[in-house]
Amino acid sequence: MRTRIVGTGFVTGENRVTNHDLQRMLDTTDDWIRERTGVEQRYYAEQGTTTSDLGARAAEQALADAGVPKEAVDLVIFATMTPDFYFPGCGGLLQQKLGLRTIPAIDIRQQCTGFLFGLSVADAFLKAGQAKTVLLVGAEIHSGFMPWGQWDFLFGRSAQGPTADEKALYTQFRDRAVIFGDAGAAAVLRAEPGERGLLGFALHSDGANHEDLFVNTGGMAFRPYMSEAHLREHRQMPAMNGRSVYRMAIGLLPEVIREVCAAQNVKVEEIDCFIAHQANLRINEAMMRALKLPEERMFNNIQRYGNTTAASIPLAYHEARKQGRIKPGSLVCFAGLGSGFHWGAALMRE
Repeated sequence: MRTRIVGTGFVTGENRVTNHDLQRMLDTTDDWIRERTGVEQRYYAEQGTTTSDLGARAAEQALADAGVPKEAVDLVIFATMTPDFYFPGCGGLLQQKLGLRTIPAIDIRQQCTGFLFGLSVADAFLKAGQAKTVLLVGAEIHSGFMPWGQWDFLFGRSAQGPTADEKALYTQFRDRAVIFGDAGAAAVLRAEPGERGLLGFALHSDGANHEDLFVNTGGMAFRPYMSEAHLREHRQMPAMNGRSVYRMAIGLLPEVIREVCAAQNVKVEEIDCFIAHQANLRINEAMMRALKLPEERMFNNIQRYGNTTAASIPLAYHEARKQGRIKPGSLVCFAGLGSGFHWGAALMRE
């Protein structure tokens, strides 16, 4: 028996925001953003749309794609770093919104590798016989981090834009503000006989350098855990040492891909399609150079959606599958690195 992905689906935030739209909010250009990140556009959710909303919408699509009724789902795994509330987590909220039975719902927090770690959790439950149908969801609303207050102007519904002082403030966060997008993606997993399905994982965590990418407020390291001073300092915006994260990614990801391949007696060059976390197009390009493989083996869609954290891997997998880049029998490698830091890779025979 192997764990197989039998259906997928995704949704984005309701508002498409191009690089040219962001030029009106802060000091940047389309060329500057594309050169450093590869992002051309992203989607932001409407105010009032929550992470669990996007997750539920994506889950409905995945269930329909799989041809699986809601009644068959017996475990939910929800991966996000942008939950609706400090607590409770989004898993139970999704259960209620979908009208599922009172099945267990697990929330996990591995940020950009949330879906990858979630695959391993689902695989373990299915192989142990503790579940028969798992709904795995990755969803994020990053726009809640963003410092701007002129949302209607950004969405083209108002002529009232930022002042010069506000634009200068927003520009302080330019390196992060241009990267992220809002999306939800989901997969339905079942254990089935045969050789197709998940083959193995290589997963790692190391908290030593967590301050290279973290949110420096909103936790029990502070009293109160959120203060007016922190909000004035816009600490809700992730703090990031971009150079350090880039070095970690281009060093650790090729290494962990080789690790999972060695464990499964697979040669790296046998992999037909790489589905990596969509953090930065330049990272994925560097990863393929390090593996000495053509860039065409990597499926990238960060150009259209930005970095959607826990949603990025399932979103990319869904599109690659629907576009025919992944066919029955294809050897697929999932890989990613996320804050914490967590990183890993998984192999799957489609």
